[in-house]
Amino acid sequence: MARPTTATSYECSECGWRSAKWVGRCGECQAWGSVTEARTNGRAAAAPGLGRVQLQAGATRGPAVPIGQVDAETARARPTGMDELDRVLGGGLVPGGVVLLAGEPGVGKSTLLLEAGALAARSGPVLYVTGEESAAQVRQRADRIGAISDNLYLASETDFAALLTHVEAVDPRLLIVDSVQTISAAWVDGVPGGVTQVREVTAALTGLAKQRSLTTVLVGHVTKDGSVAGPRTLEHLVDVVLSFDGDSRGQLRMVRALKNRFGPTDEIGCFELGEYGLIGLPDPSGLFLSRQHEPVPGTCVTVTMEGRRPLVAEVQTLLGRIVAPPEPTRWVTSGLDSSRVGMVVAVLRSRTGVDIARQDIYAATIGGVRLTEPSIDLALAVALASATADISIPPDMVAIGEVGLAGEIRKVTATARRLSEAQRLGFRRAIVPVGSEVGDGLPIEVQEASDVRTAIAIAIGG
Repeated sequence: MARPTTATSYECSECGWRSAKWVGRCGECQAWGSVTEARTNGRAAAAPGLGRVQLQAGATRGPAVPIGQVDAETARARPTGMDELDRVLGGGLVPGGVVLLAGEPGVGKSTLLLEAGALAARSGPVLYVTGEESAAQVRQRADRIGAISDNLYLASETDFAALLTHVEAVDPRLLIVDSVQTISAAWVDGVPGGVTQVREVTAALTGLAKQRSLTTVLVGHVTKDGSVAGPRTLEHLVDVVLSFDGDSRGQLRMVRALKNRFGPTDEIGCFELGEYGLIGLPDPSGLFLSRQHEPVPGTCVTVTMEGRRPLVAEVQTLLGRIVAPPEPTRWVTSGLDSSRVGMVVAVLRSRTGVDIARQDIYAATIGGVRLTEPSIDLALAVALASATADISIPPDMVAIGEVGLAGEIRKVTATARRLSEAQRLGFRRAIVPVGSEVGDGLPIEVQEASDVRTAIAIAIGG
């Protein structure tokens, strides 16, 4: 056999990409100066043709059984007590499952998990390991939000071996680690929070969860673009990846499932962050409307689908000063995809004759919600046309549809459910694409439009 040797490789500290030689720029994430030397103990590779594959049986966890005899109850989800969180998880937390909750600093991740931990502690011991705050700081937050329970155990640790000691002592049914970037393992090279440490610690915690059927929730950080920080393998190691986001200046918070082995990935949970913690919002649609007493030009209401939940939201636009060449125009968006706003503006200029050239354009949503679904295109187009003509849209009207580059309006999914939600909130008229399945019996007047020009004529002249 070949003698053990020390191999030298180079690894990116941002994404974990490896290279046999040093390079100035990462070949995966394109970050400059992030590739550093990483020494690993291994064995020298044998020359081709000199080695043989050794076929040797190993120990198993148990005998293979017919699939019909497998006990499915051991993998059944257990509700956390927070209905909005359970909605996203697919019913609750699964024994042995590993959940990664990622979000920006200060968005409320610790508050969410502290409340969930206190509720879960009603049916068994819960261990909350904090590596970013002291135990006293977490206790103060728990007092403020009412998350005190005799079965909720708290430990402030950053060493993985110490974490295992607490798990052995408490024997919890739920383990919460806040955050995985602060935990370090002595047998792994690299600084705490580095790619190597995070990857190995997460792999070890996943193995611990599967071995003990211990439900584990890990808190993770996010990068500037909102993706989960650390190597991409981090998301493959865990069973569920949740994104917790919201405008730090507002009170609305949303939980989305980016990956879920135990449930759907098209659900969202809505919360309101207040002084005394997070409150679930089973009916959040009203938060996204301005509720003006008088109609205002440049606004239009639409119905978007967040997962399987329809949300009624308002799009607001404003046209600024007319800019003379060569001074550039200014476009500002909040809660909307700037590329889709640019596309809709281009369609209005070319296909409808709406004169918004050389003007500053401002487009935003209400309540901090972010609308990315293509079905909001028509509402944005109608709002911009309304702002240009300085004519308000009827306050009881909604517009739903995707706008194409040829100016056509394309059908969207779940039109009947969208209209039902709009009708429930008091809207009586709707503009939808031609051929949409609107259902029967809804007391709402539906007008079909094949292109943007027709839709604008219905809205402004309606």
